[in-house]
Amino acid sequence: MTGEAVSPYKVASVLLQYPTLALFDGLGELRSAVRAGPRATREPLGRMLDWLSGTSPDDVARHYVETFDLRRRCALYLTYYRYGDTRKRGMAMVEFKAAYRAAGLVPAESELPDYLPMVLDFAAAHPRGERLLRTHRADVELLLRALRAAGTPYADVVDAVGAALPALRRSDLAVVARAWRDGPPGEDVGLEAGTAPFAPPGYLSSAHPEGAR
Repeated sequence: MTGEAVSPYKVASVLLQYPTLALFDGLGELRSAVRAGPRATREPLGRMLDWLSGTSPDDVARHYVETFDLRRRCALYLTYYRYGDTRKRGMAMVEFKAAYRAAGLVPAESELPDYLPMVLDFAAAHPRGERLLRTHRADVELLLRALRAAGTPYADVVDAVGAALPALRRSDLAVVARAWRDGPPGEDVGLEAGTAPFAPPGYLSSAHPEGAR
């Protein structure tokens, strides 16, 4: 890790990926990055690190699967809550792919382009990535609400992402209220799910989004 400041988006990306042993080996590095980060993100990310430090790796892995793989509303895909596996979601993917390519990046084919850890890596590396997050501010809030309802410490990570973004606008709140009431649509049009979580990150010194090249 270099002496440069680490974006809270990068820290959040690392914490939202599947918890490998590399994650636990890097907790000290992550804690240093959180302490040096924006004030608004320190408390929620610190709580998450405290939980990881006090929980066995096996229990964390089990909780991760139960939270993100077995709860439909907690899927780590930014467009899923509003669009489910529908044609509208397929159209939304075009926006993500265009943003990556405009920045000279090609998303990894192992994940859909709205996979939140990949979008966070993009936001940490390029202004277009942060603009993408801002555009999907309502989707970040929907995931946060779902994680809070599930009672998971991972809500703190998404809370920190929201704290690093502008406040929700009235139009965002309307989108959130409608989608929260209805839940993800169920029409299946054959969208491919991601095949696996990202490989363990090269931790915080990575210059480009994980999963993009």
